[in-house]
Amino acid sequence: MEGPIDSWRSGIPHRHDGERGTVTPRQWAYFDTSVLVKRYVKEAGSGPTRRLLQRFRFLSSSITPVEAISALSRQRASGDLAPRDFLAIRSRLHKDRAYWELVEAGDPVLRQAEELVQKTNMRALDALHLASALVFQSASGLTIPFITSDTKQRDAAHILALTVIWVE
Repeated sequence: MEGPIDSWRSGIPHRHDGERGTVTPRQWAYFDTSVLVKRYVKEAGSGPTRRLLQRFRFLSSSITPVEAISALSRQRASGDLAPRDFLAIRSRLHKDRAYWELVEAGDPVLRQAEELVQKTNMRALDALHLASALVFQSASGLTIPFITSDTKQRDAAHILALTVIWVE
């Protein structure tokens, strides 16, 4: 039976460090949807988000693509995002998914999320993101930063002793 990070176990992603023939590992970071949307829509925090996406290997929950399209659809419906821009962003988001590692929202993540919502005032989607990060850390033995621009999620991540990178 495959676990939530089986594809991760196949190898640590690398990036070329500029010297011929050498490769350095790129550190993982968990990006929540609030930060990911800043990659595609110019708003406060877009610049820092792009730099973080270049610095870290992208990890998030399997719910993130749906949540991102939902956020973009709401912006389109409110008139904040032109229909043409929405289509271009959606297309780019689909292409970028090839570079993402998504933690499956399977039994370990769902159990952890259930515990989180019972112990806190956390929203369900926030609990799924935090549970995904916690399950990944537990399964991999790695400590990774949790990158967010959602204040409630930031505060909950601090309580859970996650290393938080805040993007305004």
